[in-house]
This record gives sequence, C-alpha cells and structure tokens, in this order.
Amino acid sequence: MNNKTRELVLRALMIALVCIATMTIQIPTPGTNGYVNIGDSVIFISSILFGPIPGMIAGGIGSALADILSGYSHWALFTLIVKGLEGYLVGIIVRKHNTILKDVFATALGTIVMVVGYFGAGIVLKGSVLISAVSIPSNLIQGIISMAIAIPLAYSLNKVSYVRSFKAHS
Repeated sequence: MNNKTRELVLRALMIALVCIATMTIQIPTPGTNGYVNIGDSVIFISSILFGPIPGMIAGGIGSALADILSGYSHWALFTLIVKGLEGYLVGIIVRKHNTILKDVFATALGTIVMVVGYFGAGIVLKGSVLISAVSIPSNLIQGIISMAIAIPLAYSLNKVSYVRSFKAHS
C-alpha cells in the first residue's frame, strides 16, 4: 500500500473510531442537554501516536459526525473546531520525544481547550454565560476520564511495531 493510501486509511479509521467512541457511551448530563463520552480518549490517542494533523482530522470530523448522528447537529460546527484544535494541540506538543509526562501535559491542555471551547460555543448557542458554565464540570470530568484511558493505551500501542510503522508515515 502506498503512503498516500495508508494515510487516508489511517485517518478514516481514526475518524470512525472517534465517532464510535463518542456515540457508544453517552451519559446524559442534567441541565446541559448534552452528554459525557469517551471520544476524547481516541482523539488523544490519535494525536499522541500519529501527530497533530491526524489528531485534528480525527477529532474534528469524527466528533462532528457523532454530533450529527446523535441529534446534536447544532453543535457540529463548534465541535469540528473545538475537537480539531484539541487534537492538533495535543499532537503538536507530543510530536517529538513524547514521554508520559508530556502526554499528561498535552492531554491536560487539550482538555482545557475542549472545556473553554465548549463554554464559548455554549454562550453562542444558549445566549447565556451562566447556562453555558453549567457544562464546565461535566466537560472536565470527560477530559480527565479520557486522559486516564488514552495515556496508558497510547503508551502501550506505541510499543507495537505495526503501530509505529504508521507513525513514521503520518
């Protein structure tokens, strides 16, 4: 398989995995009309293993697709931007010589981007700072849980030579 095809397949796979992880476990959050999910863990894994561009594409498109398919299409554009930035930032921070400490730092910043991004999007969509602020705790919990899932998985997957072969071409 040539490198372009390999990249395309990897990115499509990561988009699908983000979408599935986002849609499979959706815990409704009272007062927000939203839900907590583990899609961020796949965004983090994609960014840590394959870099900023695959992380951005998987995060933005996979999460926006999940919003559309889950009936939250009014959030999809904001999600595309917020989750894309989240994936890009994590990938930029860890792209060279990533360590577990660097992964923790990067995913913590990615979580902050997600929380702040959705807070801003909530202000736009709901027209209220206070109503938007209600989602901050659940978004923080979502990010922290995703960090706890992603970091050990990415660390383990990074030891697999087949996964590393994709990293070399991303």
